[in-house]
Amino acid sequence: MVALVYLGIPLVFLGLVLWIGSSADTFNWQIGLVPLALLVIGWFLRQRHRYKPGRWATAGMWMGGITGFFTALATIVLDANWLATLSLPAAIVGAILGVALGRYGQRTLMHPAVPELAESPYELTFRVRGLTRLRLVIRRTDLVLVERVPIRTAEGDSPAEKARTYPLASVTGTYEVSLSGAERLRFPEPLRLAPAGTPGPALILQAKGADWVLPQNEAAAIAQILDRRIATARSDG
Repeated sequence: MVALVYLGIPLVFLGLVLWIGSSADTFNWQIGLVPLALLVIGWFLRQRHRYKPGRWATAGMWMGGITGFFTALATIVLDANWLATLSLPAAIVGAILGVALGRYGQRTLMHPAVPELAESPYELTFRVRGLTRLRLVIRRTDLVLVERVPIRTAEGDSPAEKARTYPLASVTGTYEVSLSGAERLRFPEPLRLAPAGTPGPALILQAKGADWVLPQNEAAAIAQILDRRIATARSDG
């Protein structure tokens, strides 16, 4: 699936612009430079993001958006200027399709979560349930609690990420609990938009004296994944 996002979209882009260029009165080879550049970038990023499914949707958005924009713009060579004016809507449609492809690949890999994912080389990302910007990222040697927060600048609000990293060897407890929804969750550090105590499973995470209560529907499987990776990290260390 990662190949479809990083290589498949640029290849479709290249095929479309070459077909458009061949339909013109005079073929201009330079029309293929942008898709070729995107293909090279996709090949490079595929190596870096292959085991990071949390990044596939963002890559799909950029790949699809660029493909839609420049494919519509390339129709100028056909003297169809009205099609070129659709470059912005085409970029939006391409970005939406790219995000959908990336998220589909991530869901196919990670849902439902199973303990065997612990033995995989993938960086596993799980979103916390409810209206929150918090997510849990489990890597091979550590875990990260990532919160997406807006940063106010002179140009306006811009998104940024605040990360709290714990080595897996420092994690002392992981287990599932069931929330009734009446609990008032407290966290060891202030969060911009803290998860609410919604009814359902939750993951208790204890590390470096901090206790995190993370509402997550797949808490039982995530706890097993963490236990396996913690055991591996300690044995390797």
